[in-house]
Amino acid sequence: MEKKIIFWVISLSVVAVALAVLLPGGRKVDSDPKLPWEIQVTANNEIQVFDLTLNKSLLPEAREIFKNQGKVNLFVGADGQPALEAYFERVFLSGLRADFILALKADESLLNELVDRGSRISRTSDTTHKIVLGSDDLEIAEQLPIELINYIPAANLDEELINSRFGEPTDKIVETETGVTHWIYPDRGMTIGLNPEGKELIQYMPLERIQGLVEQIKNSNAQYEEKMKNS
Repeated sequence: MEKKIIFWVISLSVVAVALAVLLPGGRKVDSDPKLPWEIQVTANNEIQVFDLTLNKSLLPEAREIFKNQGKVNLFVGADGQPALEAYFERVFLSGLRADFILALKADESLLNELVDRGSRISRTSDTTHKIVLGSDDLEIAEQLPIELINYIPAANLDEELINSRFGEPTDKIVETETGVTHWIYPDRGMTIGLNPEGKELIQYMPLERIQGLVEQIKNSNAQYEEKMKNS
């Protein structure tokens, strides 16, 4: 699955958007809400969101919370590095509808074994291949901790609404090539990407991963600017 981040622009009033976000389809508000802006950092600096603890909670826990089995697939990108993901489509959680992509944590040797045993290799883009796992390897995936959570809300959110729910970010970084603006919340293990031509993507990750993402965006910008300079 492509790792590109995508986002949006909306003309509705903030009040109308807020109502649509909080109560889509007339669904009842959850008595134990699991909302995307309710993030806890434990005494051990672990990130907790949606009742899941990054690097601890396993795939069956997410299935129980989401009431959705999801689909597990292995992807190999242009760099040759495999990534194991669980995709949950149209999840209704505390009155909000969203898609979830969970990145499962596995060491390189295990991922390479899964690649070797996988079947039905298909191309999802010019640079990414999808590998279907067998039943035994799917059972292995169920025992792996969730390392990253990608949350793609169905509702469109503008900057004012995001600011009111998530607060002001520590930093904002714009991708030179795509125009995506990343809102960075390093003390909460979260980033929000806003694209003027698409949907927002909210990412939750261990605190130690934030700086690496920031450096990756900056390096990508420098490479793109150098490419344009030489073109």
